[in-house]
Amino acid sequence: MAKQRYDFAIFKRVIGLARPYKRQFVLASVLAVLLAVVAPARPYLIQVTVDNYILPGTPKLVGMLVNMSILLISILIIESLMRYAFIYSTRWLGQSIIRNLRIRVFDHITHLRLQYFDKTPIGTSTTRTINDVETINDIFAQGIITIIADLLTIVAVIGVMLYSDWQLTLVSLSVFPVLLIATYIFKESVKKAFQNVRSALSRMNAFLQEHISGMKVVQLFNAEEQEMAKFKVINGHYKKANINAIWAYSIFFPVVEVLTAAAIGLMVWYGANNVIKEATSLGTLIAFILYLNMLFRPVRMLADKFNTLQMGLVAADRVFTILDNTSTIEDKGTYQPDHLQGNIQFKDVWFAYEDDNYVLKDINFELKAGQTVALVGATGSGKTSTINVINRFYEIQKGEVLIDGKDIREYDLATLRSHIGNVLQDVFLFSGTIIENITLRNREMTREEVVEAAKICGIHDFIMKLPGGYDFNVMERGSTLSQGQRQLISFIRTLVYDPAILILDEATSSIDRESEQLIQQAIEKLITNRTSIIIAHRLSTIQHADKIIVLDKGRIIEQGTHEELLAANGHYKELHDMQFKQEAVA
Repeated sequence: MAKQRYDFAIFKRVIGLARPYKRQFVLASVLAVLLAVVAPARPYLIQVTVDNYILPGTPKLVGMLVNMSILLISILIIESLMRYAFIYSTRWLGQSIIRNLRIRVFDHITHLRLQYFDKTPIGTSTTRTINDVETINDIFAQGIITIIADLLTIVAVIGVMLYSDWQLTLVSLSVFPVLLIATYIFKESVKKAFQNVRSALSRMNAFLQEHISGMKVVQLFNAEEQEMAKFKVINGHYKKANINAIWAYSIFFPVVEVLTAAAIGLMVWYGANNVIKEATSLGTLIAFILYLNMLFRPVRMLADKFNTLQMGLVAADRVFTILDNTSTIEDKGTYQPDHLQGNIQFKDVWFAYEDDNYVLKDINFELKAGQTVALVGATGSGKTSTINVINRFYEIQKGEVLIDGKDIREYDLATLRSHIGNVLQDVFLFSGTIIENITLRNREMTREEVVEAAKICGIHDFIMKLPGGYDFNVMERGSTLSQGQRQLISFIRTLVYDPAILILDEATSSIDRESEQLIQQAIEKLITNRTSIIIAHRLSTIQHADKIIVLDKGRIIEQGTHEELLAANGHYKELHDMQFKQEAVA
């Protein structure tokens, strides 16, 4: 009972998606009613024609026979036009609804916290946004309205049959209980099979997305055979789920054909006797053959359409689960300054990604406008978590993070992030040109501004050497560029937005020697007159920072200038000496 209420709640919510298209929904519903009314008209007219204008064999009736033929053709044309309008309107309605829904889902996903993406495979989100949304289209294109149309057709046909000859109708429909039982068994079998198909497809998409993205690692470690073996297992499950659905169809449709033939056989046997006894007319017998075909066709398709509807509701449930995900950064701040000075202060900050497993513990430091601070520490010490907190990618549990003396939660989120520039170690470039990756298709940004930023960073000449210059296509993830070249583009991307606060997260690591000098020059240009936070693996690159903060297991254990920390003979000096020895050996 609870499951039925749950399904009805989802169904009601899906129907609500059609609210912007009330006229089209009403039009499709009206056409469904009209088609149900028109459907039995042709067999009935054939019955009248046979009984009244053919069997009597009177020459005077030839004119009426021609008129009846014209009427039949006219009804056929009208029904065909209405059928066309019905199919087009339902398909148009479905596509319009899922277009809006897909935009809504994508927009919601882009505003979810990074925590959602930490836990959810990319392929799963892709399946929800594309496959599941497309399945919802079937609710409108092949589901609810077409089910109503078929049910109305069945009711209309049975009504006309009862009106024509109720005894012959009961004989013809004697196999109906068997058909209903077979239909129910088929519906339940296919429902379970389709659920397995959707789950298997989601797993396959997640696997493919992950392994195609990480193909370089697969090939580096010669893991092609192992990963292929995993894929074969996943692909096998997907095949098995589809075969189970095919098996149900292969059983059900022949059963329906046999039952249809049995119904027609019973009807002919009983009706022929009545024709001989003149209890039933020949026209009625001929019409009943057409009625039964009209009756069994929608019954056969209804089971499939109910499954389509059910699968649409399952897909809708998955999509609504994403839309109902409230794991978004709360954006209630109203402060929208045009410029920031760049003063940053952490006051007793505690932060955990999950529960009370804190990765930042009682963090306190202050950074004046225009100063540069470097964060140093081993992997997992809390460096990246610190910059995630400043950007409000995650919310802190305790304490305050202040920018220019105001809590970052009081800032409008878009305004806050527009004043913070980030250059990350793993630069992500989208398919498209260099200039599109720099501006991120921001139409307010001109080519002249991009070129000026490139010149300031000293990267303009490098770009102009590429085929097409700023219109060079970097391909997906920047695959046509080296790591250093991708890093250089990320510097321009940051500078062109002219942020007041700059964050460099391992920006100088994993680069080739050819790009290293350009990158160092770009960094010097970027940090000039900006508050800068630098996470660096190589301590030689942060010696001139105004302040160096040493983190260990989420706590600040040392802070000061390069000289002060060396003189303190603590953890920083150990890291420095160890790295110096490694570089000397290299």
